[in-house]
Amino acid sequence: MAAQQKTEPGAKPATDSQRGSSRHDISNNGALATQLRILDALLHILIPGTILVHLIVAPYTKVEESFNIQAAHDVLVYGTPTSDIYHKLSTTYDHFTFPGAVPRTFIGPVLLAGLAQPIVGLVGFQHAQFVVRAILGLFNAACLLIFAWSLRRAYGAGTARWYLLLQASQFHIIFYASRTLPNMFAFGLTTLAFSFLLPHPSGPKSTAHRQRLSITMFVFAAVVFRSEVALLLVTTILHQLVMPSLSLERVIFPFNASFLIALATSVTIDSYFWQRPLWPELWGFYYNVIQGSSSNWGVSSWHYYFSSAIPRLLLNPFSYTLLIPLSLYHPALRRGASRLVIPTVLFIAIYSLQPHKETRFIFYVVPPLTAAAALSANFISSRQRWQKSPLFPLLTAVITLSVISSLAASTGMLTLSALNYPGGEALAHLRTIILSSSQGYDIVPVHADVLSCMTGVTLFGTSTASTISSAADAALSIRRTGLNLGSAENGSDTTTGTVKFSHMHTSPSSHHRAQPRPILALDKTESPSLLALPSFWTQFTYLLLEDPAKPTGGQWEKVGVVQAYAGIELVKPGSYDTHETDHDEENDQMGPPIVGLGRTVGAWRRRVRALTGGWWIGPRMVDRIYILRRVDRSRKEEEGGSGGRRGVAAVEAR
Repeated sequence: MAAQQKTEPGAKPATDSQRGSSRHDISNNGALATQLRILDALLHILIPGTILVHLIVAPYTKVEESFNIQAAHDVLVYGTPTSDIYHKLSTTYDHFTFPGAVPRTFIGPVLLAGLAQPIVGLVGFQHAQFVVRAILGLFNAACLLIFAWSLRRAYGAGTARWYLLLQASQFHIIFYASRTLPNMFAFGLTTLAFSFLLPHPSGPKSTAHRQRLSITMFVFAAVVFRSEVALLLVTTILHQLVMPSLSLERVIFPFNASFLIALATSVTIDSYFWQRPLWPELWGFYYNVIQGSSSNWGVSSWHYYFSSAIPRLLLNPFSYTLLIPLSLYHPALRRGASRLVIPTVLFIAIYSLQPHKETRFIFYVVPPLTAAAALSANFISSRQRWQKSPLFPLLTAVITLSVISSLAASTGMLTLSALNYPGGEALAHLRTIILSSSQGYDIVPVHADVLSCMTGVTLFGTSTASTISSAADAALSIRRTGLNLGSAENGSDTTTGTVKFSHMHTSPSSHHRAQPRPILALDKTESPSLLALPSFWTQFTYLLLEDPAKPTGGQWEKVGVVQAYAGIELVKPGSYDTHETDHDEENDQMGPPIVGLGRTVGAWRRRVRALTGGWWIGPRMVDRIYILRRVDRSRKEEEGGSGGRRGVAAVEAR
């Protein structure tokens, strides 16, 4: 017999309908909780997922990323010698030939190479650059998620959800998260530092520990990767002292300890790789700030960060026109928002005194500013607000639509940005040509000009090897100690160039027979005096050039051209279409075939114009990098002239 339900004295027993309603409410609450758990899981996947999608769509690099991606390649392929160190490093590592304006730290590349090595061993060296960048991207994704979890503990699940939505719908941080800029190595550390400063439901002892960790993260980022983070540390500590939520005693020890450890780490590792006593960030600070040499790369107005960079970084206009101001204005949100906004805005204001400005220099402020916007978004969308005024549901709908619009805009920006890497596309296509045409072991010397190197040509991209060991064997046969300029012997050690081609005209050794893949030997010579010599050009088999008329020696044929984005165009019915005229699909005599994404854009343009009666609005593509192949005279005679084949245009040297 079932036990009789007890009731309070004087209370009426619950009716069947009331008990059914109670069970229905419990069921609804359970279903809602399940839906929220699924939503949270999807939102947490969203950040690393979008970062990887951006990496897949735009896998190539720009010149700002060059040092770290080349250094990661060299550490992964050549390792770290323990004997005859200077000779081995100087004859293999790229930074001895191309040191850059200021020396950079090797700590980031060493970490990336070390983590990538076992993964590359599994997936193959042909995917090494993707693996290296994916590791950095997932590290930054993890730091953003930790920041979101800290927001959840501090301000609730709703704020964390809005933060993840706003962050994922932005473009710049997601796009650059996997890019080997020094700023993106520092970005993860500063994001962790901000997360440690968020309120935590624990005692004073835990709070003090988290404050020490925050200071440590800021110091390591400033000492090792980017010196401007020191200014962000100062503004953050000053705000914490004024609040007050931090005492000066809690600052001194963690600052001194972490500074000494970071300094010792940087000086030890970087002095080894550069083979001279060195603290790279001190050099960078002296060059850019003390000497003011950064102004050589351009000067922006004092308000650039506020009027241009911040709106583009946050992307969603409601973030900086409505949500952040509301967070600072409303009494219920003001204290939480001030700890996120004030230090970052103060950092931007002081840093604006530096004449040379770039958006990437203030990437670190995006997570806290986005979190401040999320506070208001959660406040507006809460059910309690909805019951007070119909304005709040309307605002919630508008903010939701703005997030969707920002995500759509970010997707469009990604699509256009992927069209800006003609050097990487040209090298990838050239690698395909070489692998399909070469038989057995061969060294294929290739020269890439400045634009090619600035838009995607990397040492990872030159490799045709499938394993790290075979990549090392191939690379070690091409010493970057000099370039033979027309000498009868191919082993000249002249230091006037950037590549020494060895074994090019010798039969393969037994070691080389075990490695049938051709070796692509990359030259990046920039010296005008060398480029003016006819003998310089005749030693190459392929060229990647912006100007196909540049070679002064030899005869060359265009085997392809890579196009790049040059703005948005509107093509009307009957309008002159340079793309279709200069590269006629039915008559390749008009020019070399388009390869890479430019070909895809051209195909879409033709389809759209066929459907719309000749209208087209989309990216305008222009020829940027030509792929040239040296003409073999005997082959030319057999074919009746190099210009007679479909898709190939001949170029005579001047």
